[in-house]
Amino acid sequence: MKSVGLYILVFCLFMMMGACAGDDYSPKPRGYFRIVLPEKAYHKFNDTCPYSFDYPVYAAMQHDDSRDAAPCWYNLNFVRFNGRLHLTYYDVSSKREYEALVEDARTFAFKHTVKASAIDQRLISFPDRKVYGIYYAIDGNTASSIQFFLTDSVKHYFRGALYFNERPQFDSIQPVVNFIKMDIDRLIETFQWKN
Repeated sequence: MKSVGLYILVFCLFMMMGACAGDDYSPKPRGYFRIVLPEKAYHKFNDTCPYSFDYPVYAAMQHDDSRDAAPCWYNLNFVRFNGRLHLTYYDVSSKREYEALVEDARTFAFKHTVKASAIDQRLISFPDRKVYGIYYAIDGNTASSIQFFLTDSVKHYFRGALYFNERPQFDSIQPVVNFIKMDIDRLIETFQWKN
């Protein structure tokens, strides 16, 4: 009887050692919350500034109250996504000032080269509305994923830059960036100068 018990005990020990031999107990990657995206709907932004455009109803347009802000500087806050589209406007007084602003936009976009995996540029051209510019899509763990500027090439200059109030992790914010990108595309497609 003792030998049968000993055989069962040895058999159980071998089974337990064999059951654990192939398992991988490495730490699992951190999971992220499911992102619920709202339905697309838009308002018209049309105040005293020399431009108008459509912006999403789930974002809050707020005047930029920072110390050096100009009257037509705004922030489009995506509160649900902890992000902000900074919008600045300049009334251009000379060709030199215009060229400096265009160069600043390029410089700001390409400052992200260190962390970016790619920076794609796209020309913006709506001759019927005199809206021209460049759109920068910046991939990778960068502070800003989308930047653009719009101009009439004579008097007006309008710039936008999307930032999130989080440490950049491209793979986790990519669904939100893609969602907001559609809103920025709508802003650009509906953008008009008032004079």
